[in-house]
This record gives sequence, structure tokens and C-alpha cells, in this order.
Amino acid sequence: MGVIIAIAIVIISCHSLQLPKANAVTIKLSGWAGSQVEQKLLRQVLQDFEAQHSNIKVKYEVISDQYMDVIKTRLVGDAAPDVFYLDALEAPFLMSQNVLEPLDNYIQPEFNIDDFEVTLLDSFKYQNHIYGLPKDYSTLALFYNKESFATASLNSPPTTWSELLTYSQKLTSKLNKYGFGEITELARQAYKIKAFGGRVIDENGYATFASEPSLKGLQLVIDQYQKAKSSAQKSDVGTNSGSEMFGQGKVAMVIEGNWAIPYLQETFPQLQFATAEVPTINNQKGTMVFTVAYVMNKQSQHKAAAWELISYLTGKAGMQKWTATGFALPTRKSVAQKLGFDQDPLRKPLVAGVNYATPWQVGKYPAAIINNFDNQFVSALLGQQPLNQAILRAENAANQQIKMME
Repeated sequence: MGVIIAIAIVIISCHSLQLPKANAVTIKLSGWAGSQVEQKLLRQVLQDFEAQHSNIKVKYEVISDQYMDVIKTRLVGDAAPDVFYLDALEAPFLMSQNVLEPLDNYIQPEFNIDDFEVTLLDSFKYQNHIYGLPKDYSTLALFYNKESFATASLNSPPTTWSELLTYSQKLTSKLNKYGFGEITELARQAYKIKAFGGRVIDENGYATFASEPSLKGLQLVIDQYQKAKSSAQKSDVGTNSGSEMFGQGKVAMVIEGNWAIPYLQETFPQLQFATAEVPTINNQKGTMVFTVAYVMNKQSQHKAAAWELISYLTGKAGMQKWTATGFALPTRKSVAQKLGFDQDPLRKPLVAGVNYATPWQVGKYPAAIINNFDNQFVSALLGQQPLNQAILRAENAANQQIKMME
């Protein structure tokens, strides 16, 4: 009888040891469709995660169209993924809706939260809680064509905006093409609004970009385009992006993000280009920073496993694998240092900019702010109405829409 009991105990013990594998948890991770390189790399990192966590399986889903609409609909219907991408631009609204799990209680000292760039982490804080951990980022830097500079006898990149304007005119006349490629969207103009003390939104989330200080920064763009005629929009030269008009040689300088580096190297391998920090405006350093975090669904049935995934993807080892190729910049300072991006000639200006960058985040109702600004600013650029009138119209329309949504 004692032998039978002993055997039974051994059998039960063996079963209990196998329990995690037998009851492997499957969690769902959703993100938008990036490049093929990005998706392949993420799948590799997820395989590494599963190899180290035999009791957790990850079902990775790519949402190709209307990403945020799909996520919001699923959150309402309790069908959202356990973990998903959240752009800093969309974060304020979702963080205010009580649909995301605060991560504060999961974060242990060994995770080393202080290793993250403060500007990036702050984009996912709301009411003293951390709701997301940034996976990567990009600032903006000045890209310039080295051959064009040599032709125009320019030996170094401009460091001030007045220098950029002078360079643009020299390049335009010397090369018989545009010196500078201008991207008019608010996502590329917000730091210019800030340069003279202006703000895009006030503390209540209402548009306030029509103030006199804001207009000073924007007027620089209008004057270069209308008076100096040394800048071009992408539509003026038949291209779809700043990277494309620069790569095709339609412009000699453009302000772009880290994503432009692999694109230019692959698409225009003969192009000789370099990067520099964005020239100062009004003696102020400025650029934009764009970042995306992993967040947890508050209704997730597998929060412990979801945290294991988030902490791996944003931990030092996972992040190093994710950003090693350089298509994205690591949000941890230690990883950036280990990979040498702070010394990489092309990426050094992008890394330097994170310390003074303006986060691309404009309150809980970004669409109202962005759409109205973009439409009216282009109208002013084309000379269809005065700048102050156009931007005031944008501000009033945006604020009317926000009041209706509150």
C-alpha cells in the first residue's frame, strides 16, 4: 500500500512539474503593418521570447488599415489584444479612458526604468501612472546632399535657420533646383511654433497655435517659400515624401527622421548624403520626436504573461535585438550606447535631438488639431490667404470640434 501511495505521489509531482507547459498561455499582440524588414525582425524577437518562456505563446496580428479605429472598437467590445502598439499621438485619449492597465505595479527595480529617455517615457504617463513603455523612436535631423554642397562651395551644414535660408538660396541658384524640401504638416512644424514661445495646445487641450509667438516660427516657412522661392513641397516636385524628393535630387536639403536612412541607402545607393542636427531657430535648439509604446489592455485575462512580453520587448536584451539593424532607435540610453548610435555619423544628430525635442502629442483630440492646421497652413503657404487669418481659422475650427467631442 505504501508503495502505491509513493508511486502516486511521484506521478502527481511529475504532472505538477509539467503544468506550465500543459497550460501554456496564449496572448495576443497587435501592431500596424510596418516594413517587411520590421515585421520579419519582430517575428524573430518573438520567437526568442517564446524560446525563453515555454509557458507563453504569442499570437502576433498585423492590423493593416485604420489601426486605431480597429483598436478602439475592440476595446469597447472587450475583444482587444492583450498587448498592442500605441503611438504617442493617440496616447492621451486612450490613457484617459480607463482602458489601459497601469504598469507601475509590474515594474521592478531590476527593470531599470530610469534607463529610458525621459522625454519618451513621459509621453505615456497620465495622472502619475505609466501606461506604456516606448519601444523605439525617431527625432528629426537635417539631411543634406554632399555633392550639391560641394558644387555650391558649402563646406559644412547650416547651424542656424538664417544660415539654412542662405544655403537654400545658394543651392537653388547654383544647382537650378530647390535648396530645401519643406514638409508642411503640423508634425513637422510644431517645434517652429515653440521656438518663439508659442504653443500648439493649452493646458486644457485646446488649440492655441494662432498666437503671435507661434506665427513668428511659421512665418519663416511662408517667407522662404513665397519670397525666396528656395523651398518646395513634395507635391511641387512630383514626389510622395521628403525622403523621396531628397533621394531623387529634387532638393538639396530636407528635414527627416531615422526612417529615411535605410530608405535612402537601399533606394538611392549612389547618393552621397550626411546628417546634422536641425538648425537653431531664435537661438533655440529644436526638433520633433515620434515614439510608440507597448501597452496592456486593462481587460486582458493574462496580465502576468502580457507583462512578461512587454518587459522582454522593452528590456535591454529584447530592445537590442529589435534595434540592432538601425531601422529604429532604442529608447533605452544603455542600448543606444552599446550599439554605438550616439557615435554613428548618420544617427548621432538624431540621438542628440531627443534631449530637447518636442514630443509629437497634441492632446486628447489630435485629429481636430492636425486636420484644421494642415489644411489652413497649406492654404497660407500657397498665398490663398494671409498666415494669421489662416491659422486663426484653423484654431477656431479645431476648438469648436473639440468642444463637441468633450
